[in-house]
This record gives sequence, C-alpha cells and structure tokens, in this order.
Amino acid sequence: MDLSYPIGKFEWGAKIAAESRAELIAQLAAAPAGFRHAVRGLDDGQLNTPYRPGGWTVRQVVHHVADSHMNSYIRFRLALTEEEPAIKPYDQAKWAELVDSRTAPVETSLELLESLHGRWVLLLADFSESDFERTFRHPEIGVVRLDTTLAQYAWHGRHHTAHIRGLRERMGW
Repeated sequence: MDLSYPIGKFEWGAKIAAESRAELIAQLAAAPAGFRHAVRGLDDGQLNTPYRPGGWTVRQVVHHVADSHMNSYIRFRLALTEEEPAIKPYDQAKWAELVDSRTAPVETSLELLESLHGRWVLLLADFSESDFERTFRHPEIGVVRLDTTLAQYAWHGRHHTAHIRGLRERMGW
C-alpha cells in the first residue's frame, strides 16, 4: 500500500458526471464526522505521530484539512461571485509547520470542519448546472471548474482520513 496515497491519487482529468455530484456532496458532508471518528481516543503522543515516515503528524493532518478546506470554500464563493477569479495558492507545508498546526488541540479544527462543511454543503445544495460549470484560475493548475473542485475535496477528505486510519491500523491503536 502507498502510504502517501492510500486511496490513490486524485484524477484531475476525470469528467465529473452530473449524477455523481450528490454523492460527492454527501462525501463532503460526511468528512468532519470521519475525521472525528478517525482521531477518537488518541492521546497527545499518538496525535504527534507522523502518519508515515517523513509525513505530517496526525495533529498536523487534521489542521491541514481545516486550512485546505477553508481555502477551497473561499474559492467556491469567489468563483460564484466573480468571473474566473485568479486565486492565491498557499504553501501547505509551511502552514503545517506553524505553531498552531503543530500544537493546537485537534478539537479546534474538528469543530471548524463541522461548521465549515455545514455552510459548504448548504451552498452546494442550491447549485444549478451552470454553478458547477463556473471556474477559477489557479496559477499552478490553470482553469478549474467547481465540479472538479468538489470532486477533489471529496477525495481530499477521504484521502487524509485514510492516512489516519491506516496509521491506527498499523500501530494497533
């Protein structure tokens, strides 16, 4: 098993079928509970354990997901209110090294994810076909559609939950 990509890499070129959107939204809605379940009962030593050699700690992973999903939610809102806005990327590795990512209780980001995903799913529930087709411009990727971004973040939640579940399984936690 590839410890970096336990569920496989995200496929950027995949066509997102309209019929799959409800399932992707359901995956996004389920992500906060998945993270809460994945870290349930872990002590500080376990939370400070890297999910793989050279990888982030469980704590950093949880905070990274909150950081990443906040950025994505803002990108959705920008794409809905502007014509193909240019978005600003961020250095996720540097963000993961900031003091809050290394030391804050995971509960902080678990609560944030629950609230954020609640808003995000509410927004997505009202999307029209043309909303899913709206785009933003990422300076490293190019033009990205919102339906592709939805698929990416549904994958992202499953991806990082699998990191934590895989570590727990390997460690017998």
